[in-house]
Amino acid sequence: MEAAKEADSGPAQPAASEEASEPLVSPVNSHNEWDPLEEIIVGRLDGATIPSGHPVVTCNIPPWAARVQGLAAGFRYPRFLIERAQQELDQFIALLRSLDVTVRRPDAVDHRRRFGTPDWSSRGFCNTCPRDSMLVIGDEIIETPMAWPCRYFETHSYRTVLKDYFRRGARWTAAPKPQLTDELFEADFRVPEAGEPMRHLLTEFEPVFDAADFVRAGRDLFVTRSNVTNRMGIDWLRRHLGPGYRVHEIESRCRTPMHIDTTFVLLAPGKVLVNPEYVDVDRLPDVLGSWDVLIAPEPRPIDDRLLRVTSMCGKWLSMNILMIDEKRVVAERHHTEMLRALEKWGFEPIPCDLLHYAPFGGSFHCATLDIRRRGTLESYTD
Repeated sequence: MEAAKEADSGPAQPAASEEASEPLVSPVNSHNEWDPLEEIIVGRLDGATIPSGHPVVTCNIPPWAARVQGLAAGFRYPRFLIERAQQELDQFIALLRSLDVTVRRPDAVDHRRRFGTPDWSSRGFCNTCPRDSMLVIGDEIIETPMAWPCRYFETHSYRTVLKDYFRRGARWTAAPKPQLTDELFEADFRVPEAGEPMRHLLTEFEPVFDAADFVRAGRDLFVTRSNVTNRMGIDWLRRHLGPGYRVHEIESRCRTPMHIDTTFVLLAPGKVLVNPEYVDVDRLPDVLGSWDVLIAPEPRPIDDRLLRVTSMCGKWLSMNILMIDEKRVVAERHHTEMLRALEKWGFEPIPCDLLHYAPFGGSFHCATLDIRRRGTLESYTD
């Protein structure tokens, strides 16, 4: 009932005569990570299912955890994990609304249902992280071709919201649905050891990418190649956006790369936060030459054994923050080093709890998709 109520909370659809006489003004407008936030999609925990044991899912976790996950795949997450995360998520949503941000939600889904293509079948995962499956560029929402089979139909849970945005004037695009056959994955892949040349699980069989491997600074986008984003995926987006945009690759030293938002985080015009373990600041793209490069502080280990075992994310989740505007930023209350660093750099951190969302894929940036920010398309690197 909650999903239906929230999905129906958007503006009423105009009549056909009104559409014909009045130009549509897209409710979608977001060009960067820091313009004043007005509307956002927040993920949902309902029906969350432990993801499959496919190599593309388990290559980023320790071997023992991969074996356990393979046995538990397709089962619901334990209630005690859901309940704690849900409490924090509710508080986060209340915070956003108190900041006058409109919050939209996906529909609730039974992720245990099996689906497939002529080549494979799978059960689902969850719709906790809209940042992965959709990329907003200006007034356009792009559904991404994700590499995890268990996430193949994830954007269907957002269709109520997407159709509302489209009817009101947004552009809505979907990248080509990937086949996700064995040809996409290196059969003998193993995680490279420190000092070994970097290698990735994905081949260049077809374009795949997660939106969370990209961050936006107006006409410039920055991307990391990873175990869910290949070169063909980057090339597809570059060609789709055309000459009005520039796509720059950030080299990551992470041995199991997946998503840029714990590696390279845009904070404001001319300010970027980087992970010193994953990024060599001397090898950043030349277009960032005049920017302030802020080094993320080493996060302290979280004193929660269960969370350390169940989290799908590494220690650098402290960087997974959400800019409300150029000054205000939502950050995890437990990561005190990050809060102090943001304040030292002139930002206004807003502490909030979302620590127990980590078993479901992330924190504030992962859990959201900013739909409308008050601003226009500009270049910040000229």
